[in-house]
Amino acid sequence: MRIFSHLCRWTAERCRLIGRTDLVARVSPRHPSPDQLQTGSLVVVRDGTLDKWACFRCPGGCGEKIQLSLNQARRPRWAVRFDWLLRPTIEPSVRQLNACRCHFWVKRGQVHWCHDSGHRQVPKRTNGAWGR
Repeated sequence: MRIFSHLCRWTAERCRLIGRTDLVARVSPRHPSPDQLQTGSLVVVRDGTLDKWACFRCPGGCGEKIQLSLNQARRPRWAVRFDWLLRPTIEPSVRQLNACRCHFWVKRGQVHWCHDSGHRQVPKRTNGAWGR
């Protein structure tokens, strides 16, 4: 199923039926180590049927590992869902408080930058690629 989802997403992107995906979800029973976490990949750490963490690299350029709690009993917490093309949506927005200072939403696998992001210039998407 995963290979089929990747092939369908790749085809839909190339035919410009959907926008270019910045993050693709996968599920793992344990936390990925920093060297296992690839740019463009969001790992949902799941124990049985319970989603515990969402881990991914910061899209703001610093590459820091972001770990969001999905535990309903903890605060702050986030919710992650993904469609059959494995494109994640994260709610609420993610704000980095490190030197990167980025603030963004992830919707259907695409990063959407908030206006109050700490970036001097918020990247804009043009033809599926990040503008400079």
